[in-house]
Amino acid sequence: MAGIKKIIHIDMDAFFAAIEQRDFPEYRDKPLIVGGNPCSRGVVATCNYEARQYGIHSAMSCAKALQLCPHALFVKPRFEAYRSVSNTIRTIFAEFTPIFEPLSLDEAYLDVTDSADYQGSATRIALAIKTRIQEETGLTASAGISYNKFLAKIASDINKPDGLFVITPDQGLAFVEQLPIGKFHGIGKATEKKMHQLGVYSGNDLRKLSLTHLQQHFGKAGVYYYHIARAIDDRPVKWDRITKSVGVEITLPEDIDDGDEILTQLTALLEKAQTKLTDKNLQASTLTLKVKYFDFKQITRSRTFQEAISDKMDSTALFKDLLKSTDVGTKKVRLLGVTLSSLNDLEPESVAKQIDLFSPDN
Repeated sequence: MAGIKKIIHIDMDAFFAAIEQRDFPEYRDKPLIVGGNPCSRGVVATCNYEARQYGIHSAMSCAKALQLCPHALFVKPRFEAYRSVSNTIRTIFAEFTPIFEPLSLDEAYLDVTDSADYQGSATRIALAIKTRIQEETGLTASAGISYNKFLAKIASDINKPDGLFVITPDQGLAFVEQLPIGKFHGIGKATEKKMHQLGVYSGNDLRKLSLTHLQQHFGKAGVYYYHIARAIDDRPVKWDRITKSVGVEITLPEDIDDGDEILTQLTALLEKAQTKLTDKNLQASTLTLKVKYFDFKQITRSRTFQEAISDKMDSTALFKDLLKSTDVGTKKVRLLGVTLSSLNDLEPESVAKQIDLFSPDN
């Protein structure tokens, strides 16, 4: 059919943990958590599938993870190793199509609509990519194939790990109709709860709501929900987009007012944002943090520096300073975010200046 896109979403399986298990055989077949020290209020960056069986998940405190699985192994992240593997994977992507959009170190969208490889079969291309990744890195990836990004993203989650799932144009609408609302990409726990309050539990329920009704309850996001309920997603794979900012955020499993835990979460988010920037060969001089309270009221605090922000900065002191005039620590928080902006190309390490965040000039 003319005009039908062929989109692949590749998602590496437990990426950080899988690299650790590959490089250190003694970690294999054991619950493994990549993150901080469970005695120092660290946060789980990721964990392997053996650990997930105990209910452990990303962004959980390491202390809680240790309670759930006392015999789990904890290792510190090795981001240089992860970036190196990610670069290898992206080189593989480029051999199949120039149109690919990395979302992070471990996942990307690929547009293979015009590819002549494997008689133009997106499924066979995805299988070939998975095979190449395993041959060159020793790691497994899961692939979702469909005619838009929304469905491809959901499809890659269905048969993890080492999975592959296809949603054809003829299947798209029926697939969305039966999909639980919590499985929709872009609908988090808070939105899922609000959907349930509106009587929406599946894609079929969502499709019954008018565009006006959705906009009244969800603002601009209502337009997105209206379209994905009909299996429509016209977003292109942006392989040459100009990055203006990099942000990461987390909706917390439970609302918290513990100041130390909030600082720990913000530090972990900053580390992720810095990793994304470095991966794009960019550096930032503006940091913005976002806090959404339990009542959905939201505040932001920003700081712009004269030079590029360094990953050696005292982030705890910075966040404490930015949060002085807020209710954080006394009012429960449901979401935290960190955005880095005012971007420039990354300077070579030999000439890069390390910023002193708390010098008089700053």
